[in-house]
Amino acid sequence: MNEQEIYQVVSGIVKNVLCAEAEAGSCDIVPVEVSARHVHLSDSDVEALFGKGHTLTPKRELSQPGQFLSEERVTIATAKGVFHNVAVLGPTRKHTQVELSLTDARSMGLNAPVRLSGDLKGCPGVCILAGDKMVFADESVMVAQNHIHMSPADAARYGVKDGQEVRVKLETSRPVTLERVLIRVTDTSALAMHVDFDEANACALPKDGKGKILK
Repeated sequence: MNEQEIYQVVSGIVKNVLCAEAEAGSCDIVPVEVSARHVHLSDSDVEALFGKGHTLTPKRELSQPGQFLSEERVTIATAKGVFHNVAVLGPTRKHTQVELSLTDARSMGLNAPVRLSGDLKGCPGVCILAGDKMVFADESVMVAQNHIHMSPADAARYGVKDGQEVRVKLETSRPVTLERVLIRVTDTSALAMHVDFDEANACALPKDGKGKILK
C-alpha cells in the first residue's frame, strides 16, 4: 500500500468518525482536505492536447462523488514560470479551469483572483501543454475560495444553508481561523472542507486534519 492509498484509508476513517459525531449531535467538526494545483479541461481542450476523440482516463475516485483524478498530466506555463506534471481532474468542464495557490500564481507572474469554482470572468490565461501539443486557456486561472461541501442532510445537522459563510478554526499545532468559508450544499456532495496548500502549510495541517465551524 503506497502513501496515497494509506491517506485515502485514514481520510475515510476520519470522515466516518466525524459523521457519527454529527449524527450524535456534535455538529461543528468537519474533515479538511488539501487541494493541490490542478486543471479541469474542456472537451475541446482534451482533444487538442491528447488527440481527436480522446476522453479522460480515470485513475482513482476523489472524495466528491463523480469526480476523479485522471491518468493524464499536463504542463502549465507562462513567460515567468512552468509547472510540470500537473494533475487533470475529471469529468470535463464547459470551460477549462486552472486552480493554483496564490504562491503558485505569483511565481508564474499571474494576478489570479480568489474565486468560486466556475467564476472565471476576468481571470488570467495560461498555456497548457501535453507532449508537443499546446492550447492557450483564456480566462482560466483562479485561486479557489475555501469552502465546505455537504449534503442537505449534513446542512440540517450542522444548522447551516447553501451559500452561507462561516468561520472555521483549523485545529492543529498551529491553529488558524479562516473567515468567510462558503457552505456548498448539493445532493451529490460528500462532507469535506477544501483548502489549498498555502492555507494548509500556514497551520501545519496533518493528513487527518479537521476544522471546527464557529457560527
